[in-house]
Amino acid sequence: MWLDLENGTRQFNPGRQNDEAAAQAAQQCGKFHADDEDEWVADEEVSCFNCRYRRWTVETFHCLRTV
Repeated sequence: MWLDLENGTRQFNPGRQNDEAAAQAAQQCGKFHADDEDEWVADEEVSCFNCRYRRWTVETFHCLRTV
């Protein structure tokens, strides 16, 4: 589900449109931290799409929590 990048971040491979995979990944993540509600994009609260440590790219996002 993740691609580890050379800069220490991780890229979410399922992409920006896969709500189910983002929620599943967040449930399995011990580092999930919800962003401010006004920054949420997913309906489910615990989702990588709503995480404070995600940074959007054109096709997906990177998780910065590992940096």
